[in-house]
Order: sequence, then C-alpha cells, then structure tokens
Amino acid sequence: MRRPSILGRFFIWKIKNTDHKYFLLVLSVIIGLLSGLAAVTLKTTVHYIGVFFTKSKVFDIQEENYYYLAYPLIGILITVIYLRTFIKQDIGHGISRILYSLSKKSAIMKSHNMYSSIISCTFTGGFGGSVGMEAPIVSTGAAIGSNIGQLFRMNYKATALLVACGATGAMAGIFNAPIAALIFSLEVLMLDLTLTSIIPLLMASVTGALMANLLLGDQIMFYFTLKDAFNIYHLHYYIALGIIAGMISVYFTRVNMSVEARLEKILNPYKRLLIGGAFLGVLIFIFPPLYGEGYIAMKAILSGTADSLLNNSLFYSMRDNTWFLLLFLAFVLVFKVIATAITTGSGGIGGIFAPTLFMGGITGFIFAKVLNSFNFVTVSESNFALVGMAGLIAGVIHAPLTAIFLIAEITNGYDLFIPLMVTSAISYLTVMYFEPHSIYTKRLAKRGELLTHHKDKAVLSQLKLETLIERDATTIKEDATLGDLVKVIANSKRNIIAVLDENQMLLGIVPLDSIRKIMFNQDMYETTTVSSLMVLPPTYVYPTEPMEDVLKKFDDSGEWSLPVIDEGEYKGFVLKNRLFSAYRQKMIEFSED
Repeated sequence: MRRPSILGRFFIWKIKNTDHKYFLLVLSVIIGLLSGLAAVTLKTTVHYIGVFFTKSKVFDIQEENYYYLAYPLIGILITVIYLRTFIKQDIGHGISRILYSLSKKSAIMKSHNMYSSIISCTFTGGFGGSVGMEAPIVSTGAAIGSNIGQLFRMNYKATALLVACGATGAMAGIFNAPIAALIFSLEVLMLDLTLTSIIPLLMASVTGALMANLLLGDQIMFYFTLKDAFNIYHLHYYIALGIIAGMISVYFTRVNMSVEARLEKILNPYKRLLIGGAFLGVLIFIFPPLYGEGYIAMKAILSGTADSLLNNSLFYSMRDNTWFLLLFLAFVLVFKVIATAITTGSGGIGGIFAPTLFMGGITGFIFAKVLNSFNFVTVSESNFALVGMAGLIAGVIHAPLTAIFLIAEITNGYDLFIPLMVTSAISYLTVMYFEPHSIYTKRLAKRGELLTHHKDKAVLSQLKLETLIERDATTIKEDATLGDLVKVIANSKRNIIAVLDENQMLLGIVPLDSIRKIMFNQDMYETTTVSSLMVLPPTYVYPTEPMEDVLKKFDDSGEWSLPVIDEGEYKGFVLKNRLFSAYRQKMIEFSED
C-alpha cells in the first residue's frame, strides 16, 4: 500500500488534532503576513523607480521634463508585453476580479494572480502610469488567500473568508490602517459580518499592518499629522463639500468607464497602447501632478506647498499666482480620471483608489482656498483636503465607513471624525441618486454577477444555471405523428415534450395537458402531426442569464419548467423545483457559522 503524500499526511493529522476554526485563525495570520509583505514589495519598488526617474539631477524643477512624454508609454508597453508573453490573460480591474471570483468562481483565483499584478503594476506605476497600487496589492493578497484555501481543500465559505483575509491584510499593509482595512472587506467585498469571520479578518488586518510597519516604519507610507482643530462653526462648509464630492464622484465613475469603453474598441492591443500611451504622455507633460499615484502631490498640498505642483511644468513661472494655481489644479482634477482610465484602458495595470484620494484632496483644497480668498472666513486647507479625500472615497467606491476610518487612521487621530462623517455621508447619498453601483461593481451588477449583502441575491449569484439544466428531457421531431408522440410520452418523465428540427433548433413544445383528450384516439395517430399540436413556450431561458432573471421568468409565466436555448439551439429544460432545491442547499451553506 502506498503511503500518503506529505500533504495527505498533514490532512490526516489536521482532521485528528485541530479544530477548523482555530486552523482558520492560523491561516489568517499567515495570509496577513504574506499580504503585508506584498504591499511592502510593490509600494517600495514603485516608489524607488519613480524617484529614480523624477529626481534625477539632470532635470531642473524650473524646466519642463520632456521624458514625461515617453515614460508612461514605455511602462505600459512593458506591461502589455509581459502579460501577453507570460500570463496570457487579462488581469485588469483587480477589485472587480475579486468580487467576480466570490460571486461566480467559488472564490477560486488562479495562482499567477499572486504575483502577476505586482510585476505588471511595477512597470505601469514605476514609469508614471496615472494609477494606484492598491487594487493590484489587494488582488494579490486575495489570490494568496484563495490559493491557500485551495491548497488545504477548504469549502467555498472558508475559501471566501481567506480571500477576504488576504485583501484585508494587504489593505492594512498599504495604509497602516487595520480598522479601515477590516471595514473595507465588509463594505467593498460585501462579506457578511459574523463571529466566524470577524476574528480571522482582525488577525489578518493586524498582521498585515505589523509586517508593513516592521519593514517600512514611517517611510513611503502615506500619513499626516493634523495641524488644525475642527471648528464646529464650519460644519455647513463640510456639508457643501460633501455635495461637491458626490458630484465629482459621479463624474469620476462615468468618465472612467466611458474612456475605457472607447479604448476597448481599438482591438489591436499595441495600437491601443500607442494611442493611449502617447495621449497620456502629453497629459502628464502638461500637468506633471498626473504622474504616478499622486501621493507626493497630496503631501505637498497637506504640507502647505501646493505651489510645488507646478515644478517641471510649462507654468512654473506662475507658481506665485494663487488664482492660476487654483485653475491649474482644477484642470488636474478634470484630467486625472481621464489619465487613470487611459492608463488602464491602454493595457496598464493599476487601481483607482489612489487617484480617488488624489482627486478628493484637490477638491477639498480648492474649495478651502476659494473660501479663504474672499476673506470672510478662514478655514483649514489641510483639513478640507483630508475630508475631501474621504468624500471621494465614499462616493466613487461607495464605502463611506472605509473613507471615515481610513482618514482617521492615517492622521493618527479622530479629531476630524464629525466632518468626515458628515461629508462622507452627504457624498454617498448624492452619488447614490445618480449611480446605485460603485465603479467596482457596476459592470458585475449589470451582468447579474455581483455578490451582495442581500442574502437572497447573494445566494442566487452563486447558483450556476449550467448545473441545473435537465439535458435528458425527451424530444421529438416536428414531422412526427401523434402515434410517435404517444410512444415518446410513455417513456418520458416530464409532461412537456420539446419539438426540434433536424439541426436541434427548438421549434416549440407539446404540453401533455393540451393533447390529453386526443392522445388515446388511435384514429388520429397517423393523420395528426406534431407540428400541428405544438405551441410556443411562454418564454425562454438562456445559459448565461442571471439567476434572478430566471426566477422572474418563472414567476411571470406561472410555469414550472422552461426550455433553455442558446442562439435558438435546444439545450434542455430548467425546472422550478430543482432550482428551489439548489437554492435551499446554497442558503444552508451561506447561513452556517
């Protein structure tokens, strides 16, 4: 008898000696450490590549940096070549990919996702692509969790939790914000908050943050210490900022998706990257703050040196003109989302989290600067910039709690808690009026592939229609006779017979109830054809149709079985009772703690 493999022996030991819940805690710590390490690796690499290209002594801050015209194009080109040569798969939109894996792939993510996003984002971001590193890092952490879950043969619920642990640990490592990271998984990844999930998520979050702190300390991390106290008499200005942030969030979402959709129409990937990369280079040359993530620009704004954003630009000589600076930043605000969409739409890899923070900071700064310029009130420009960041995060990502705790944690205090709550809530309510889904979930929701906090919809999104189709249902040809039909019915388990042509295309159905009065009249057996007895079904089901739409079709038609077709070709029947049985089983899995 062959001895079990090392992994097999471990499984035997695990079953005999460990409790499942405690084993999940151990895995959550391991995943948190690895996710924090991934965050440090990417952030550090991109930071120093960026410093190498932008801090060279060759370039005087008073002169234009013509290399901006080429850097982004080179980075996207290397990214595309790497992905097409080694990965051979689209890995864009990291957060959306995590949500899709949770909804439709049983939390399964491929092994290359543990490194492909980091490598490709290093090229894109290091060469100045106008994107954030957060989505690739979070996607990497989630993939680490998924693959560890697969390694130890975890079920869907446990694997999904480990995916969330990886994402949480990565997010905590990026910002040194463990509470915000935990809330991010609950808000954005839409994980249910239960006693089973909260402790592993906390462990992953803390270990991810500790790993990043241990390796980096205060280096490279985005942090800021508050200089000004919150003034309660300025609360109405924060309300106005919330409305403005909400409207800019709508602009961000719609423009980002529109630009990416236009670039997708260019089918040749190299032509697409040349066009997009060239246009991106021009934008960055004219507006240098568009280069990279934008954290350096944000630090400049928060530290009171916003005029440094005109360094290496065509407008350096105007840096002392306050109104020109505000106009310049307004254009940067308008074009940042376009630059981000061009970067990802051209083939680059990155996220929208940092660009969202960047645009929020500029929004708050411009708003405060305009107020101060009229001399009837003096507000804190750094405070408004920070609260503006929260407003855009709440609006674009639809995550107001994440926004509140993220800014509170990166400022090492909760002095701005009230304005953060007010602005984030107003921004979220404003954007929800126009965009009910976030930029991460909009495409998935449209296709019915989104896992949500609504348990019924979450369960339906997990059901796969392909597994519920009755493919052995009895069929008959259109030119058959009633006598042939009776023989078919005698051997059928169903009370509906599908009528097909010679190419297996569905022509109609024959319900048993409609022929019950004549089916024993032998005089009609040879003279009556099936084509004269068949009727059209009340509706059809398609293999790729969202399960929520399938249920609605059952409700609207009142039928208990509906035919499934793919471009007219008959695939089988889907039965209402079988669908309900699968639904109940999946609901039990979701409800188990």
